[in-house]
Amino acid sequence: MTGTTRGRDEVALILIKAVHTLAWFSIESCLAYVLCAGAARRTDRRAALAGTVVAGESLIFTANRFRCPRTQLAENLGATDGSVTGIWLPRWLARNLPAIHVPLLAAATYLNGRNLRQRQRLRPQAHLSALSQELHR
Repeated sequence: MTGTTRGRDEVALILIKAVHTLAWFSIESCLAYVLCAGAARRTDRRAALAGTVVAGESLIFTANRFRCPRTQLAENLGATDGSVTGIWLPRWLARNLPAIHVPLLAAATYLNGRNLRQRQRLRPQAHLSALSQELHR
């Protein structure tokens, strides 16, 4: 490998790390929002949008056999382990992200599902209450 090629690969690897880290931060921010919205009983359109981002990332990761699609790209450019070196996080955190995510995804799903079920139960009562008020006028 020539010096120029190695230099380009190093620059490309840095760009992959930067994009991967920004993507990770964005997805984690969405997950945090979905969890907070669910815990605060504020399941709304923003929570649905953030949940869609998290679900999309999870589906891509799962469809790629639980390996980030950028891993192979990073390894092709010389990284010894693209899944860890493809993101600027402590090694233990990068290695354990799937194990950390599963309980968080389960909690977010439960909390927001609870909110939606509760909203569905209250909706007919609110409609009847409004109807009753109209009849008593």
